[in-house]
Amino acid sequence: MKKGFRWVTWTLVAALLVLGLAACGGKENEGQNGKNSGEGSGKKVTLDFVWFSDGVEGDVMKGIIKDYEAANPNIKINLIEVAYKDLSTKLKTMAAGGEPPALARISTTEIGAFSKQAVDLAEKLGGVDAFTSQFIDSLKPYYVVDGKVIAAPMDVTANGLIYNKTLFDKAGVSVPTSPDKVWTWDEFSAALKQVMQKGGAQYGLVWDFTPHRWSTLLYQFGGSMISPDGTKATINSEAGVQAAEYFKKLHDEGVIPRSVWLGSENPNNLFRSGTVAAHLAGNWMISNYKDITNFEWGVTYMPKAKQRSSVPGGKFIMAFKGSGVEDEAASFIQYLSSKEVNSKFNLESLFMSPRKDSANLDYPFGKEMFAVFADELNNTVPAAAEDWSKQDIVPKFSNDLKNELVEVIAGKTTAKDAMDRVAKLIDKAIADTQK
Repeated sequence: MKKGFRWVTWTLVAALLVLGLAACGGKENEGQNGKNSGEGSGKKVTLDFVWFSDGVEGDVMKGIIKDYEAANPNIKINLIEVAYKDLSTKLKTMAAGGEPPALARISTTEIGAFSKQAVDLAEKLGGVDAFTSQFIDSLKPYYVVDGKVIAAPMDVTANGLIYNKTLFDKAGVSVPTSPDKVWTWDEFSAALKQVMQKGGAQYGLVWDFTPHRWSTLLYQFGGSMISPDGTKATINSEAGVQAAEYFKKLHDEGVIPRSVWLGSENPNNLFRSGTVAAHLAGNWMISNYKDITNFEWGVTYMPKAKQRSSVPGGKFIMAFKGSGVEDEAASFIQYLSSKEVNSKFNLESLFMSPRKDSANLDYPFGKEMFAVFADELNNTVPAAAEDWSKQDIVPKFSNDLKNELVEVIAGKTTAKDAMDRVAKLIDKAIADTQK
């Protein structure tokens, strides 16, 4: 009896050990939050992808996802569409609940806020240099933080110059046709005055009411908002003061209508009316103005001060830590970042590609216009991205910068005093982040 009892006991122990090992093997195929990792398991893996759209790019992305799922049948990508205004709240809520998404589309405004929660793509996609070498250099400060690649560029934006060809032609004014012949700001101002006098333009130039767009002038004058090492304000340098003074001069001389920065007129509506010679805006306005039929319009090179410069921006794809499917998310980002797929996304969305080898896409509309904006990016100074990538600092003073510029234009303060006040706010914001 004892011998039989021992035999039964060891049989039960062996069975339990086998069951235990089997259970452990099953958990190895599960990521955090109960999601399957799918690494070598062939099991279905779901990637939650938080997404917002500005135009048709959501539909374009759905087509790309469909192609990817067909080639990777064990991957299911769940596109969670939200309004852009709700993006940050949505991501914070998911992360706080212990269910971060696998992926999210991020703008330059949010990328800094979620950098610590991002997967380091460099570890998974060949290293920092190998990955970043594919994209235009001016974007690098946005998505490379502390030596880590926290996101992948998906599209890029630039500030540039859209003009009313009908009014320029009527005035007999020819715009620069190559980057070697760009105007100085004084030459451009004189040309706008001629279009107003001979072409019948009511206004010379409308300029979007944002500090981001104004900073184009700051960088062209050789200035910056913050030192490259991020330790102090530089906006009140001689260049910064000159940029603010010149902006006021354009208003004082009637080249820029005071009704935009000192009133509530919409620059887009003003340009659409056909009474404005030019609009300093972002490349996304190419798509926005596509339906204009009451006059001809185009894109030309922005003038320069001390140097040429635009301000780069764009959208990125970020993978989140703690999703349990980090490897699959990184693989999908690698797919999205490829020349073929990234070109398709930007071509069909009428966006600009951040890839160096996709600067001249064969757009169905505005191919020559996009090429000019791409040239503006290629001539953009590093300070533009270095400044605007510091999203833990910039939001704390950007609205004050806009208000101070309004006071300068209105003649209620000097450019020097205004920039000195903004500099103090910047220094305080820097100090607060270091506490």
